[in-house]
Amino acid sequence: MSSERIRLTAADGFEFDGYVARPAGTPRAGVVILPEIFGVNSHMRSVADRYAGWGYLAIAPSVFDRVEPGLDLGYGDDDVRKGQALMKLIDWDDAVKDIEAAGAFAAQAGKAGIVGFCWGGTAAWVTAARGTGFACAVSYYGNAIPTVLEPTPRIPMMLHWGERDHLVSKEKMMEPGRAAPEATVHFYATGHGFNCDQRDLYHAESAALAQQRTLAFLDEHLA
Repeated sequence: MSSERIRLTAADGFEFDGYVARPAGTPRAGVVILPEIFGVNSHMRSVADRYAGWGYLAIAPSVFDRVEPGLDLGYGDDDVRKGQALMKLIDWDDAVKDIEAAGAFAAQAGKAGIVGFCWGGTAAWVTAARGTGFACAVSYYGNAIPTVLEPTPRIPMMLHWGERDHLVSKEKMMEPGRAAPEATVHFYATGHGFNCDQRDLYHAESAALAQQRTLAFLDEHLA
């Protein structure tokens, strides 16, 4: 596995960074890793590295570059407040342009999918509904999805929810599945952020099961 940073150009000419992790051999497909509100930090880079280890050409685009280039936050209270403030400044139309640029890069390996976390989980839903370059999308605890339900995804979609998520009620978590009944929805007996092994929110058992399901889903739709 190898990694590098590249520059991407969106359809409107905006240039931004991307972290690329390449598998040792020929990629089986491409995957775009969409970050939480903390940007392409060490955890998101490690997620991209893992997908490269599983044979995917993985790219984590710096989708916050339009509001703060090079965002790379930790998980302290100040980091959370800063990430939350920056998140509100991002326009969904611009975000989709940037995600599609990353998808075009990932598609060098064949079909491309999305795996997004928190803000990136909501972005995965939005891009699946508006974008044209992806074969499937996976959302982890995209707690803002209930605010952007329409339009619904046009591609296969998998949703992972921690049923004790402190940022969104269980009733709200049910709404995306009702809006898009063809989506695959999984609930876990844990809270928000359960995939992040750099936070106290991490729940190893749930993360492992969600990962197993995600890899099977990607294998089905990107093969």
